[in-house]
Amino acid sequence: MPRLVLSLDGVVLREVNLAKERTTIGRRSHNDLVIDNLAVSGEHAVVFSTGSDVYLEDLGSTNGTTVNGQPIKKHLLQSGDVIEIGKYRLKYLADGASGESEVDIDTSQPLRREFYGPGPATIQVRQPGGGANVAAPPAVATIKILTGANAGRELALVKALTTIGRPGHQVAVITRRPTGYFIAHVEGETFPTVNGASLGSAAHPLRDKDIIELAGVKMEFCNPGTPA
Repeated sequence: MPRLVLSLDGVVLREVNLAKERTTIGRRSHNDLVIDNLAVSGEHAVVFSTGSDVYLEDLGSTNGTTVNGQPIKKHLLQSGDVIEIGKYRLKYLADGASGESEVDIDTSQPLRREFYGPGPATIQVRQPGGGANVAAPPAVATIKILTGANAGRELALVKALTTIGRPGHQVAVITRRPTGYFIAHVEGETFPTVNGASLGSAAHPLRDKDIIELAGVKMEFCNPGTPA
């Protein structure tokens, strides 16, 4: 049956089977999934099924609910979706899905390695006629998963740092900089590949249509604003 995997700082705390039509999440003790943290509202969110579809709905919580880094009010869940409530993460796994074989995508900006480089900054563009500089943010790219349980999913790289992979197996980070997007190896004995070539230990610039492969999953970097 579908389930939620609750974790904090990368440590799995528990799994909750979604056996009921409605599974409530919140700080108060009457919820099906209790998260005892002040950042979590008393009745924070609910997961419910309609036919074969499973939805997540925020219940007007104080601090909000995000899925894959995006704030939501109501969201149709797909296997592998990562729900964030406060500092806690809930990974949704559909019936029969295995968390072991899925690539995790984390947009929580884990600022812990110096080589990640600076976060997103503005590019100074001079107005015609010598006017003042205008700040223009770089275009937002996306990652499209091509293989595995999450094939077809497309996620925007909206944060300064996005980690991808399977913790404990193979992990890489994509950084968004003023000069574009870069990918770097973080964890694992084997380096990820870009277009079939090993990434190595240095950060590698990404271009539109580049194919990234790590943890046995292929994904496409899409950024039409940059040359291929």
